[in-house]
Amino acid sequence: MRIYTVGGAVRDELLGWPVTDRDHVVVGATPGQMIELGYKPVGKDFPVFLHPKTHEEYALARTERKTARGYHGFEFHAAPDVTLEQDLARRDLTINAIAKDEAGNIIDPFGGGGDLKARVLRHVGPAFVEDPVRILRVARFAARLDFAIAPETLALMRRMVDNGEADALVAERVWQELTRGLMESHPPRMFRALAECGALPLVLPELAGQFVGAAGRHTSTVLAAAAVRGLGLAERFALIAMRADEAAISGLCERLRVPQDCRELALLAARYHADIEKAAALQAGAVLWLLQATDALRRPERFTKLLEVCTVDKMGSAAGSFPAAERLRTALTAAQSVDAGAIAKQSREPRQIRERIAQARTDTIRRALGAELSTKKRTS
Repeated sequence: MRIYTVGGAVRDELLGWPVTDRDHVVVGATPGQMIELGYKPVGKDFPVFLHPKTHEEYALARTERKTARGYHGFEFHAAPDVTLEQDLARRDLTINAIAKDEAGNIIDPFGGGGDLKARVLRHVGPAFVEDPVRILRVARFAARLDFAIAPETLALMRRMVDNGEADALVAERVWQELTRGLMESHPPRMFRALAECGALPLVLPELAGQFVGAAGRHTSTVLAAAAVRGLGLAERFALIAMRADEAAISGLCERLRVPQDCRELALLAARYHADIEKAAALQAGAVLWLLQATDALRRPERFTKLLEVCTVDKMGSAAGSFPAAERLRTALTAAQSVDAGAIAKQSREPRQIRERIAQARTDTIRRALGAELSTKKRTS
């Protein structure tokens, strides 16, 4: 029995990056032998085990054979006679098909180390076309590593789109890979890769127009700025969706089963980003209306994210502040300072209570914005 560290752990170590998760391949063993050694079986489709102490994953070396369309259509074979090279040959990219033995020796049968140095994403073999998820994975690795895609690999990805293999992608996997790519260091590269292979209109038909021409350049700029600022998933999703029609956003979120926080923020940004951009010129009453329309008083944390989205959408990577967002933050703080409970005690009629609270908030916002303006004038 021989054990090798494989995949991302070896790749990241060669890149000089920190390694957090390690996967291992076991050659020359049976499931029974693994269990006797104390490993806990967890695999459903093929033998995967957890180390009794480290809980890292150890998979028996395996081969796979395509049996049907889609990424579920595979038959796996794991046996003691399956070699390490056979196991590595089924992987997607050469940079993920590198192994390291227990003595620290690198085994690289497909030239992944060279591709790491050349900053190229290259498929291991012709079996790449059998799994449509690999289109998304390559795009995600482009976003993570900022590597170029080898021309022959891009051609295979186009072929998968053209022959309908990519039609088998399901919502859960699309969203999973999309979110991972959005949260990488170079998220525009993912969408560029999907566009280059023709998969973008298939994967994101509702937003395809946001990645073309001037709109595409804007989307790339704001996504890059969002990555620099370290914005979260909901904010990054809102940035790619907010310029689309609300019905399209809702349809996309329904189709991909987008989490509620991402859906809400994207729809709020689409509906109110124009109002927020004008907030620097709004009177106190209109500012209060905007705070109420966006539910800022009840959900200030979400409103803060909305302002971050609108700031990045407006400013991109440019230095400086966004006056409209600053003004709304000041207004929200002022409105929150009003003791609505105390005002409610002064009247029993609901309508009168609402009017008095609104008036108090408007007056407080007006004073706060006036004070802010006076301060700016004195310091300018």
